[in-house]
Amino acid sequence: MKKLFFVVMALVLVVGCKKSTTEYIGNWIKKSDFEGIPRGNAVSFVLGDKVYFGTGYNSDQDNEYLKDFWMYDTTRDFWTKLSDFPGDARIGGIAFTINGKGYLGIGYNGKEKLKDFWEFDPATNNWTRKADFGGSARYAAVGFSIGNKGYLGTGYDDNDNRDFWQYDPTTNQWTQIASMGGSKRQGAVAFINSDKAYVCTGTNNGVNLTDLWQFDPATGVWTEKTKIDNDDSWTIMRNNGTAFTLGSKSYVGLGYNSGVCNDIWEYDPTADTWTDKTAFEGSARQNAVNYVVNSRAFVGLGRSGNYYFDDIWEFKPNDEANTDD
Repeated sequence: MKKLFFVVMALVLVVGCKKSTTEYIGNWIKKSDFEGIPRGNAVSFVLGDKVYFGTGYNSDQDNEYLKDFWMYDTTRDFWTKLSDFPGDARIGGIAFTINGKGYLGIGYNGKEKLKDFWEFDPATNNWTRKADFGGSARYAAVGFSIGNKGYLGTGYDDNDNRDFWQYDPTTNQWTQIASMGGSKRQGAVAFINSDKAYVCTGTNNGVNLTDLWQFDPATGVWTEKTKIDNDDSWTIMRNNGTAFTLGSKSYVGLGYNSGVCNDIWEYDPTADTWTDKTAFEGSARQNAVNYVVNSRAFVGLGRSGNYYFDDIWEFKPNDEANTDD
């Protein structure tokens, strides 16, 4: 099973989603490194001006599957190691926040797929186990929150999936909602823009997918948007990428498509179109984490083959590229 996740031929790694020499808009600025063990397939979430990182995988460690947890104070540029996550060490989990609490669940612990679900209280730095995820145990799913509810769907449970579930922290209950349209998938990305969720990329039976779906929590309806290969110049298809929203635009990038990727694409939900941005200035990678705090976006960690990263970069999408900062 380990080989399924982590063995990538060196020859393949050099032919991924590399940019041409064309100049694009957007600037990457290297920030202080993550102080924990380099890793891929971790989770992160933001509460106030603090960022929390944990779980993941590093094949160079005696305990390859990780469960340590860290807090980053963005105002002081300071890392604090917290108590370990009390659930199983894992990869492929999901995390989101609701009403000042962090939530983490599902994944793969090296032996079995998981469906446990946990709540983190930043006031006490304590975890509480909540109701298990309502669907099947799985990993490589997507999770997000809108308003007072959490959402989890897609992923792999020995089969690719497209089912979706809603979590209500008030009742501590999961409710199945309408499945997303289109293909079943694993390794997709999700992002929130104007109180609607978008899900795209990923693979179904090993094939990179081209559909993009918008979810409106007010109606519970999924709507297909323009396919991400609609323009011949768009090369957005990938798996295990990263996605985030900054202002009115959303961004998808990194990941894997015949090799690790470093390209970044900007999505305008009003125009339903994509624009190529300056490539990520760190090494190409998949299974990275991202976070947006105080209207600033950051991307870091991840892996390329069996090499694991601990670097973190800030992205300024409207600045001119400057490789010297």
